[in-house]
Amino acid sequence: MEVSPATGQAARDGADGADGVADGRAEEERYALPIKAAHPPRPGRWLLAVVAAVFLVWLVYTIIVNENLHWDVITTFLVDGRVLGGLWVTIQLTVLSMLMGLVLGVLAAVMQLSGSPVLRGASALYTWFFRGTPLLVQLIFWFNIGLVFPKFGLGIPFGGPKLMEWQANELITPFTAALLGLGINEGAYMAEIVRAGIRSVDPGQREAAEALGMSHRQVLRRVVLPQAMRVIIPPTGNQFISMLKTTSMVSVIAGAELLTVSQRIYLGNFEVIALLVVASIWYVVLTTLASIGQHFIEKRFERGHHQHGAPRVSGRIRRNLRPFAKGGPS
Repeated sequence: MEVSPATGQAARDGADGADGVADGRAEEERYALPIKAAHPPRPGRWLLAVVAAVFLVWLVYTIIVNENLHWDVITTFLVDGRVLGGLWVTIQLTVLSMLMGLVLGVLAAVMQLSGSPVLRGASALYTWFFRGTPLLVQLIFWFNIGLVFPKFGLGIPFGGPKLMEWQANELITPFTAALLGLGINEGAYMAEIVRAGIRSVDPGQREAAEALGMSHRQVLRRVVLPQAMRVIIPPTGNQFISMLKTTSMVSVIAGAELLTVSQRIYLGNFEVIALLVVASIWYVVLTTLASIGQHFIEKRFERGHHQHGAPRVSGRIRRNLRPFAKGGPS
């Protein structure tokens, strides 16, 4: 095989460069100092961990052996039909209230970001009022709305004829009052969350979409909101979990949810603590399931944001077990 002078020179230069790099690495390895890093001893941390572990074991033991808790009553009423019925009402109130709050929140946020001062003022008034008054007061107000408006109807406003009318006491049941109070109050908080998410999107995205000829609605639906979801989802998940527990406030208007049912049962058998433990167990189960769901929804909307993506569950387990593997932590 013939080798041209230029090719031969390039090959010799490459060989010389490779030899130089190898010599450099050998030189670095020769003078490199071995690093034997070790964590400094922390006896205080170990002592605190032992004290905390002993306290937790003692607390669990005390709760298990305490006869005043009446664990037989707890296990009996944990799957009682009345308790499960209240649990179902709690789930319904949570889901429907969050859906109502999400719709109202998106609507109020879009109004607040619009160019119309009337729409901005109406949205600001709604957010200001329902965030400024306690939820408990709003629930009691909606439950007693019949004292202010005895009838609701459809027709000509300002004293005109009515086409249809309903009695307020028949229309606003405890469940409806609870749904209105929770949903409208949640909408005021969701408006701020959605507004923050929309503002987090780079204005250049909107300008580029408008330059392509998209309408305002298309820009909002196809460009802005999908990108804003990454910011909106985490606080919305927290609001959902908070709503699960906030439904217990409906007990003041006898909304037939989990806490109301538990109260009705312990007013008959006087097992106050046992029934409160039953309700607490179900609240913990619901919030745990909601937390798991929030994790996977956040993971879905985080796709493409991080360079390497979120670690898988199996990867997390292996990483957590690594300190116990052969050779210790890497």
